[in-house]
Amino acid sequence: MSSTGFEGLVMGDREDRGDHARGVARRPATVVVALVASAVALTGLTSCGEGGPSLWRKDGAAAVNACPRPASLTGSEFNAQEQGLRALRRAAFRGDFFAQLELGTRYAAVRATDKNIEDPIESAVWTGLALANEEGYAPINRVERGGLFGGGLRALSRYDDCRAWERHNAYQKLDEQLSRMSRDEQEQVRDRMIYVLSTQDAKGFRTLARLHDGLFGPFGEPEDNPQGREAYGRKDGANREERWRASRNAAVNLFQRNDVDAYLYNYLAVQTGDVGAYVLLKDFERSSPTRARSGSFVEAKARQWVPPYEFYPNEAPPSGVPFSDESRPRGDAYEYALSRMQGEMPFVHVGRALKFLGVTEDVAREPNGLSKRQVETLEAMLGHPMDGFLSPLEKVRAIQLAATNGSSDAQMVLAVMYSEGIGVPADYARAFHWYSMADKQGNGEAKFAMSTFFALGVAGVSDQDKAQAVAYRIDSAFEGFGPSASRLQAVLAQVSRSQRR
Repeated sequence: MSSTGFEGLVMGDREDRGDHARGVARRPATVVVALVASAVALTGLTSCGEGGPSLWRKDGAAAVNACPRPASLTGSEFNAQEQGLRALRRAAFRGDFFAQLELGTRYAAVRATDKNIEDPIESAVWTGLALANEEGYAPINRVERGGLFGGGLRALSRYDDCRAWERHNAYQKLDEQLSRMSRDEQEQVRDRMIYVLSTQDAKGFRTLARLHDGLFGPFGEPEDNPQGREAYGRKDGANREERWRASRNAAVNLFQRNDVDAYLYNYLAVQTGDVGAYVLLKDFERSSPTRARSGSFVEAKARQWVPPYEFYPNEAPPSGVPFSDESRPRGDAYEYALSRMQGEMPFVHVGRALKFLGVTEDVAREPNGLSKRQVETLEAMLGHPMDGFLSPLEKVRAIQLAATNGSSDAQMVLAVMYSEGIGVPADYARAFHWYSMADKQGNGEAKFAMSTFFALGVAGVSDQDKAQAVAYRIDSAFEGFGPSASRLQAVLAQVSRSQRR
């Protein structure tokens, strides 16, 4: 579809079609922490030392028990702190266990040179994500133990032991951090973890399902995982529910166990097209007689689900180093949506967002209306590498950032983007959310769009009340919005396509 869907919004010129998308440049200083795990898995290297069946050395310190880190990630980086954090965040968003641990340590400001970036919430987020990461507890390099002591498994190296020690410490640190937080701060930790995991497609949704499933450990590990059982406060005796209720460990209580949310995230994993997720969903339904009966309710809830954030919270500690969102669009749907920004998104909307954000004094109607410094200002706000070239993703982020900061125009534009799959994959639940946000600020066109959603039953809209549709349409008229024939035709065409799907 062309940019017809924006006709009711556009009052300026079109974006220059010659403005080509640039790729995100990769810095030469690439994070290599993932190689620690892969090297051990593939070559059997004893990166944690030779060892037998026992866990870490009880009398040892971090130097003995901790898993090793590449020197480039633990040395002094005061002069290149932002670059180091971005490199770690790129790896951590992709699920690197050791990068997540390292970020948790950095934001906890254990080193004196990290005091300027100290942030307990951000530290707790990445420590929690490390605990939920399968890379931290999945056994590796084990063989049958023979001899006089009978059967069982023992490690070929101490890789399992050093990771167990890391998780033991992470549980303690997270409990201490959460215990000092208010309920609102704890909710921020939980919401940020949910957002990061939701950017990891089926794998992330499966992790979220385990975090809410009482049949697993506190952070989704197997129920018999030693660190999880230790966090409950009791290794034996009471059943899982009694242990969970009796636990005073704040980390254990970060995610409340309930079948509905566990079912929901398993269902969302299936919607990504992952075949393994479907097998796990059926296994989940069979695990309890009551779970399968919630299917229709969960399906309706899943159609309306949106992540807690549009993108990672754009906040920064006093250092001014932003919490960059290193999640990147994946798959053909994302790539296609971004490619449509070039020819179908009038640049004036990006220009209006930039003015709202204070990047420019006037509304730029073409990309060449922005100076290199203005582009770098936006990139600094987003935590992106400052190269002075405005990428399609940065155009999307500019509109998202303006929308999340209260721009009614940007909220309306973002709603249309989600309705039509321009810049972002089509998502009617999110579209309706942003129409609702614009409606709260008295946007007449948002009211009209919502009336259409109500009247024709777009997927992801919680209420399909015909009377409510009429009320919204009348309200939009009172707001002074009179949609053009072409705009009405575009909205109806989009809705009809959604129904055919």
